[in-house]
Formats: sequence, C-alpha cells, structure tokens
Amino acid sequence: MTSLPALLLLLVIAAVCGAVGRAIAGGTRGGILVSIILGFIGAFLGSWIAHRLKLPEPLLIHFSGHSFPLLWSIIGAALFVAIIHLISGRR
Repeated sequence: MTSLPALLLLLVIAAVCGAVGRAIAGGTRGGILVSIILGFIGAFLGSWIAHRLKLPEPLLIHFSGHSFPLLWSIIGAALFVAIIHLISGRR
C-alpha cells in the first residue's frame, strides 16, 4: 500500500515531467491535471519505446518501493503531445 506522501510525490514528479514534455513539444491547453496525465502517459510510452529499443533507463527515481522513469517520461510526454498535434493539425 502506498502512503499519501509517496502518492503526492509521485503526482508532483509526473506533473513536472508532463509540463517539461509539453513545453518541448509546443505545449497544449490545460493545467496541472493535464501535466500529471501527460507525465504518466509519457512514462508508459517512453518506457515502452525504450524497452523495445533495448535502451537503459538512466534517470530512474526510486521512492517508497516504486520507481518512476524520469527521462523516458519527459520524452514520452513530448512524443505524445507531438502526435496529438499532428493528428489534430494544430501548430
């Protein structure tokens, strides 16, 4: 079971990664909730791509028995936002 401080820390880390990924890809509308969602999507997408390409996880944050792929979360969030921009035709 995850403690409340660990969950809050995970949400803050995901929000920062999502915000950085959003900024790299040109940004999207939304606030902190969008950044948190993008951080988690980015962590999933980035880790999946890294695993498929057999790449290491250089910036892995461990806390309270959980780990979060910091670098792959940012890269995955940026890729996800870029794909959304391509699909929607936004610049």
